[in-house]
Amino acid sequence: MAIKRLGILTSGGDAQGMNAAVRAVTRTAINAGAEVFAIYEGYQGMVDGGDGIRPFGWGSVSNILHRGGTEIGTFRSDDFRKKAGRKQAAKNLLENGIDRLVVIGGDGSLTGLSCFSEEWPELVKELAAEGEVTAKVAKAHPVLYYAGLVGSIDNDLVGTDMTIGADTALHRIIEAIDALSSTAASHQRAFVIEVMGRHCGYLALMSAIAGGCDYVLIPENPPLPGWEKEMCAKLHEGRLAGRRDSMVVVAEGATDRKGKPITAEYIRKTIEDSLGEDTRVTILGHVQRGGTPSAYDRWASTWLGYEAALAVLSDDPELNGAVFGFRENRVSRIGLHESVETTRSIPKLIAAGDYDEAMRLRGGSFSELARMFDQIATPAPTEAPADAKRVGILHAGGLAPGMNAAARAAVRLAVARGMVPVGIHDGFAGLRDGKVTDLPWDEVEGWLDDGGAVLGLRRNVPEPDELYAIARNIEENQLAALLVIGGWNAYMAAHLCYRERDHFPSLKIPIICLPASIDNNLPGSELSIGADTALNTVVEAIDRIKGSGAASTRAFIIETMGQNCGYLALMGGLATGAEKVYLAEEGITIDELRDDAAYLKRSFAAGRELFVAIRNEMANLKYTTDFIARIFDQESDGAYDVRTNILGHIQQGGSPSPFDRLLATRLVSRALEDIAEQFAAGTCEAKYLGLVGGRIQTGLLSQMREAIDPKARRPREQWWLALRPVNEAVSHREY
Repeated sequence: MAIKRLGILTSGGDAQGMNAAVRAVTRTAINAGAEVFAIYEGYQGMVDGGDGIRPFGWGSVSNILHRGGTEIGTFRSDDFRKKAGRKQAAKNLLENGIDRLVVIGGDGSLTGLSCFSEEWPELVKELAAEGEVTAKVAKAHPVLYYAGLVGSIDNDLVGTDMTIGADTALHRIIEAIDALSSTAASHQRAFVIEVMGRHCGYLALMSAIAGGCDYVLIPENPPLPGWEKEMCAKLHEGRLAGRRDSMVVVAEGATDRKGKPITAEYIRKTIEDSLGEDTRVTILGHVQRGGTPSAYDRWASTWLGYEAALAVLSDDPELNGAVFGFRENRVSRIGLHESVETTRSIPKLIAAGDYDEAMRLRGGSFSELARMFDQIATPAPTEAPADAKRVGILHAGGLAPGMNAAARAAVRLAVARGMVPVGIHDGFAGLRDGKVTDLPWDEVEGWLDDGGAVLGLRRNVPEPDELYAIARNIEENQLAALLVIGGWNAYMAAHLCYRERDHFPSLKIPIICLPASIDNNLPGSELSIGADTALNTVVEAIDRIKGSGAASTRAFIIETMGQNCGYLALMGGLATGAEKVYLAEEGITIDELRDDAAYLKRSFAAGRELFVAIRNEMANLKYTTDFIARIFDQESDGAYDVRTNILGHIQQGGSPSPFDRLLATRLVSRALEDIAEQFAAGTCEAKYLGLVGGRIQTGLLSQMREAIDPKARRPREQWWLALRPVNEAVSHREY
């Protein structure tokens, strides 16, 4: 059987994470026994042929995972838009024996790929008739198999929740907003920040929420006439409420309802003329495309590349022509023609004034977050309604970045929805001791990007004899509900309160638990607040550790946190290219270590210069990180050095990532909706909320035990373990 040959190219605008996808496609295909060719400069390289189409080996994609842009180049090819150019491209592919393609690009690039595939039989027939290829070659390649991946920092293709590069672009924007807010507050200035998005307001809306901004303008929902007055009124109200800075985000494609562009300069002049504030403009431009990709854009792009390679190497006609994206936190096939048609209809809907439909097509969470932004950004009335219910907010368990973002969202949204937010300091211990204070709207200013927990927290679960004091303080402070934001012990403490409520009537109130843990080990949620931030910290640290070994032959054994959950270890390995990952879920055996030591010896003898293994801290209590390093060092015979790195509590620190800020906001909003529904119905259920398959779902604390492994302190089912074969395919090469 002839060896299958696969070509890979990137096309259109570059996006961070493209290199991760190129690497994944290349290595997955090689592990599957195929030969891989990189096509440089997009479709133009395919048209030009020659050195534009080059063989790619395993080592060709080494050390590119952390790089922004695309190592194989990209180009918007006019030649490929013409049939003559596509015919020449087909000839060049056939000369290299390639009849399988993976293309990473936007809707235009993928539409061109679909057209090329449909024309392929006709092009091959013409080339054979003209003597450009032999009849044997034409017969051997009757079909062009292809798969597509969506790369776009705008996140603008309908049908996929996230496109390659969008998360990293959002990171760049939030880094800028966080930096600008500090200088703006110092001088009591206003800033207008223009972000990319000609027809899509994803980056603008998400950065406005995650950056704690005051006003946002997006293409899908142009503001009503007189919006300038409304904007200035909100900025003025914010100053009266204690804000020292004013931040407005505008997408580059924002217009008014007559289609007139709303420029950053116009907004600046409006603010200065109306409010007399010193106002500056920052246009972020192409910095949003640059820089090292985020952890998400590495592991998600790797997963996408893996699935694309397997699909295009399959001879199954059902898989040919698949375009892969993310839906509900899973790799899914996208209907290309339908998605492109729907995406291209949005600018038409905007032009026709059908803004509701344009917003609907962006997805339910997009519209939901737009509504939330208005509630969070609008300063509250000075007095709550007389019948407003008091909602207690507390943290418990281990610290997780994003806890402050969740508490801030809880305060702002509770006030907007007619409730009184009440801060409980130092967790359940503080509730026991009566450390309870009201939290006004302006009290949480500046909490969003703070990585700690201003309210404080304690890890311990209350003893049963402490429940009397807890119940008494709930009653004395007239708390009508509890919002518990925290980790495993927070859930256990809430469950204890639920279990003992028949003995303490004041515990018969709605209790809602929200997941906040870097371990990502909580039931009912595939992702916890703080886990994405911790993963980005792990990835950044490993990048630096790998860089330190660039001038030597060295093996690193790196230990991550996570207790008995290996999420950070496996996803960190996937995002950094680690060759080996040790998980608590699988354990470690001495036979495995013996095999690994022999593998290191073979691979370094064959020319390897760097090896990285990641060990989840509880993978084995006796086979410690130091123990593994000593084994590898003993067996090295001096051919390579072995070093250990225990990342420790840096994984719990730092400013929360955009994803964690947005996740905190979404979860808190749904929790308060549930509490309001219970107030209206007169119920007092205890629940836990989480993100499952991209949607917020609810579970009952009374049934939580069925979903957990209490001894290992983790859920019984963990979605990310399915990525173990992906990591093996892209990282493990036999020597």
